[in-house]
This record gives sequence, C-alpha cells and structure tokens, in this order.
Amino acid sequence: MTDAADRLFVNGEIHTLATPDETHEAVAVRDGEIVRLGPSREVRFLEGVDTEVIDLDGRVLLPGFVDAHTHLTTVGRSLVHADLSAAGSPDEAVDLLERRADEVGGSTPDLDSLAGSGSPTGSDSPTGSDSPTDWVLGYGYDESTWDEDRYLTREDLDRVSTERPVAAFREDMHVAAVNGVVLDRFADELASVPDETVPTDDAGEPTGVLLESAIDPIYEAVEPGPVETRELVAAALDDCAAKGITGFHDMVRNSHAPRAYRDLDAAGELTARVRINYWSDHLDALREVGLPTNAGSDMVETGAIKSYTDGSLGGRTARLSEPYADAPDETGQWVVDPDELAGTVADATAAGYQFTAHAIGDEAVDAVLDAYEEAAETDPGEARHRIEHVELADDAAIARLAETGVVASVQPNFLKWAAEDGLYEARLGAERTAATNRYRDMLDAGVRLAFGSDGMPMDPVLGVHHAVNAPAEAQRLTVTEALRAYTRGAAYAGFDEHRLGTVEPGKRADFAVLDASPWEEPSAIREIGVAMTVVDGEVVYDGR
Repeated sequence: MTDAADRLFVNGEIHTLATPDETHEAVAVRDGEIVRLGPSREVRFLEGVDTEVIDLDGRVLLPGFVDAHTHLTTVGRSLVHADLSAAGSPDEAVDLLERRADEVGGSTPDLDSLAGSGSPTGSDSPTGSDSPTDWVLGYGYDESTWDEDRYLTREDLDRVSTERPVAAFREDMHVAAVNGVVLDRFADELASVPDETVPTDDAGEPTGVLLESAIDPIYEAVEPGPVETRELVAAALDDCAAKGITGFHDMVRNSHAPRAYRDLDAAGELTARVRINYWSDHLDALREVGLPTNAGSDMVETGAIKSYTDGSLGGRTARLSEPYADAPDETGQWVVDPDELAGTVADATAAGYQFTAHAIGDEAVDAVLDAYEEAAETDPGEARHRIEHVELADDAAIARLAETGVVASVQPNFLKWAAEDGLYEARLGAERTAATNRYRDMLDAGVRLAFGSDGMPMDPVLGVHHAVNAPAEAQRLTVTEALRAYTRGAAYAGFDEHRLGTVEPGKRADFAVLDASPWEEPSAIREIGVAMTVVDGEVVYDGR
C-alpha cells in the first residue's frame, strides 16, 4: 500500500519546466520530496487522515526560484537601513538618510571608534540595540534614473550630518559616497589607495565619492557583527520567501553570514537553500578545514571561490576594449589584474574548487576565460566554473563560453539600464548598448545560462519580465526560457539539477506559486504577485 502524502497541491496549473510544455493539475509531497504529479482526482488518492490539502484555485505552480547571484546581507541592509532605491533625486536620497538619522538617534560618536568597529549599529551588544556610535547608512541608490544624473557627494551627505558618519552606497556597491566626518577619519586609509578611486574637485579636495578599493575601509568599518548579521539575514530571508525564492547563491561579503546560515539550519529555521561562494582570500582557510565545493547539508553548501576582474559600468570601472562614450579617455580598471586572477584560478582549481569571477566589460570577460583555459588541471565545464554578469561579450567570447561549458551567471534586472537614454547608452553609446546582455545569442550558441539578481533588486519575477521584454528585441527570451534560467539553470550552476530546478518525482518540493500565468500577458509579468512559497514541502510564505 502506498503511504499517504504529507501535503497535496491541487486544482492548479503546474509547469514542471522539465520539458517546455509539460503541465499538470496537482502535485503530492512526502518527506519534502515530490512523489506524484497528475490530475487532482488521481493525486488525491494519496490523501490520508493527516494530509494537508492546499487548493491552488487555478494559480500557477513553478519550481522555486534559485537566485544564482546575490549578497543577502546587503539586501538585508537595504531593508533595515535607508533604502535609497526609492529615491528619485539626490534631494530625496538625502531626505531618506535624514529620516534614518532620526531613527538611529544617539549622541555624537567617538571618532576613534568609527574604523574597524565591526558593528555600525552596536548589534554585538547582548540586547542587539543601537549604540551612540551608529553610522547613518543608505543602500541602493541609482543616479542613472534621476534627472540630475550624478553621484551623491560629500556636500549632499554633510546635509545629513556634520557630526555623525554617513555613507550611501550605489546599488552596484562599486560606488559609495561619504560625508566629511568619514573623509577626515579615514584620510590615512584613503591616501593609500589609487588616486582614481578617490575623485577630487577643482580645488583638489575629495568630493566624497569613492570607487572600488577606496570603499574597502568603509566596508570594514560598517561590517555588522554576528548579532546584527543574524538580524539582517532574517529580514532578507523573509523578503526571499515573499518573492518565491527557495534558494540562492550568496557572494558572501560578510564574514559572519556563513555562521548565521549554519546556525539557522541547525535550528531548523532556514527558509531557503544557501550556496556560499567564498571570497578568494578564504581559499586557504577552506582547504585547511576541509570544506570543498559542494560540502554541507541539504540546506547550506560550500560553493565556488569568488574573485573580481573589473568594476562596474555605473562607476566607469568595468574594463572595456574601447573607451567609454561619456569619458573618451577612460577604459575602466582592473580590480584584480589578469595575472593575479590567473594565479588564483590555478590555485583554486588545483585544489578542486569551482571558481567564479566578476567580469562585466569585454576585456574582463576575455581575461576570465583565459584564466580558466590556462588552469589545465580541471576542465572548466566539468568544474562548472562561472562568470558573473557578462554584460558585454562579443561573438568570440560567447563561442568560448559555449565551447568550454563555463556558466554565464547573469542578472536580467540589469536590462533596466538598457532602455533608450539609459545608463548603458550614456556609458557605451547606442551601438554597444544593443550588444549588452546577449541572452538570446548565448542560449542559441549553447551557453549555460543561470539567472540571478545581484540584489538589485532580489526579485525573480521582475528579472523574468526584463528578459522576456528586453529593449533589444533580438535578445528577448521566451517566458519558458527565462523561467528555466531562474530555476533549472541556476540549479545547474550550483551542481543541484539532480534535486532542484524542476517539478518532477524524486526532486525536492521547492515551489513558487504565482497569482497569474506569465504566459498569458508577457508584457505585464512584473505585475504578477507571489501567492505562496514552499521549501522542502513546507509552506514558508502564504500571501493568498
């Protein structure tokens, strides 16, 4: 006799994404595993006394979304600190920061305590409460959407406070702005970074804009401690559940995040699967403690070793083969130069690790592919090495991606910058803008495509909308192709296609339930709400 199911989802429109057109009406789950698909009347044969039956009422059930590239604690910071993504101008960003300053309160900080404190909100205290040394922090501004298209500056942030430290981070985290308090306190640190990362005005004074390595001392100073990290992770996990995200690959910046994930897992409180991609300076430690790629539990795994090559288009630090359209003397920067990158890749692959590297400009993409091909110990496709972003890749690079099997881990929400008169056009000109984010060309060439968000914002439905409705019509994906990149494609990038990414018997019961079908009105996908999120057969969000 067949055992009863723990939970049945009936009267729905279930798209397995295993094959393009396969649909069912109901799915049965037992012990977190999918055990049957079919018509509701047949699946209900598995209903027992204790079986929970969930009526989907015609809603669309998909595999749970897997975000292949995010920074979860940064997402959490935008939820806890000032969320500058809502700002429509520099003045509005300042207003949001002033509100945050009022919320933080407290007295004037001891300046000697600002650097390296490890906890901008004092969350390492037993109560986790705010302290008088609080920074005023904001995350996620995008000046390319403003009529006054410019970065925030010291002058802006001095309006928030001339006594407290204030920092505002652009959404790509490659550009930051700080006030005079921070510039004065970190003068020695900023004097030791490349001049081009600390722009100055006509009088030779720092503008308060910081780029790339100049931001590192600020990151270190405001990094939350273990208590606040747990709070940020909890806030971001709630947001993930409300967005249909059942798993994500975290490019971990916060040194306390891995512990937070493992503690939540041990307590049975983790509501999404986590793949931790560690910064390359953690490679030796991972080897010493014996944490290879794919080690871990069903909920928390070790992923790839992560490095950089270039910066961002927003900061004009992405490495290009031709100058920027709005800065004819600039071609970007190497955050990690190609020789150093090649050495790190060789070291990591020799130790058996998957590797992933941030590369946006065409020169950077080529540098990563060169490094992977030179590291002969491991076939790049077998190791499932990845390139993050791949915003500007020429025909030859796409062919190399397909031939080597390197995964293109890309962010379709970046297509918001590809609209007419958008950020891409300002930085690259119209012709090169049309050659950005070539998802159609990549898929047609046989490239492994994995979708993620980079937390800008962390919203798969929005990402699918952008991929289906890309400004360059020739690069648009079908609804099914876009959903597959955010489910099975992302699962493949994490060696998880055997258990995640499709709705099939034997796989884990990770689902996203949508209020409407994205196939019905492709031009309005972004308007579709998430009705329910299920992880390992358990409902972690119910917004019906």
